[in-house]
Amino acid sequence: MPKRRKSSAAWLREHFSDPYVQRAKAEGWRSRAVYKLEEIDERDRLLRPGLHLVDLGAAPGGWSQYAARKVGPEGRVVAFDLLPITPLPGVVCLQGDFREREALDAVTDALDGRAVDLVLSDMAPNTSGVEAVDQIRSLALAEAAEAFAIHALRPGGDFLVKLFQGPGFDDFVRRMRGHFGKVVVRKPKASRERSPEVYLLARNYAL
Repeated sequence: MPKRRKSSAAWLREHFSDPYVQRAKAEGWRSRAVYKLEEIDERDRLLRPGLHLVDLGAAPGGWSQYAARKVGPEGRVVAFDLLPITPLPGVVCLQGDFREREALDAVTDALDGRAVDLVLSDMAPNTSGVEAVDQIRSLALAEAAEAFAIHALRPGGDFLVKLFQGPGFDDFVRRMRGHFGKVVVRKPKASRERSPEVYLLARNYAL
């Protein structure tokens, strides 16, 4: 127990001294993760006015918050999470499991029947500290997001998903290349260097 408390205290010190955490607080963002999406967006021109998108595992809502500002009033953002999400301007917050059959119906209703242009997933497992276990859990979340995206996206739509590098990663990338016209890997500066996380950006979905 003492070791665990010491580790938690060290994490808290690092977290609150993190310049991205401090910047997010000063700028009114819900999480530091917003800067990962911002960098990818600026590099790849992912978000634009009028897009209709779904943010999976969205709590606390930083990505949805950023996306809503980018797509504007003519677009729409649907945020999905098992946890409740405090309401955000321009965001439809849905609480539930996106893997369930009813999830697509809920998204369709929230988008007034319009097809999904973009699916985002910044989901990560509760880390155990065992790299192999965490990587497997991360891959399972990415595969669940993939299954949702394949069913929800319109032809030509895009998919951005976080996953940890390790066993199964290359197979996941190959599978994405079978569904999308272009697939690239991104490692934003806001992603901690020691973290195994990367972001897979898949564009131009083909049925």
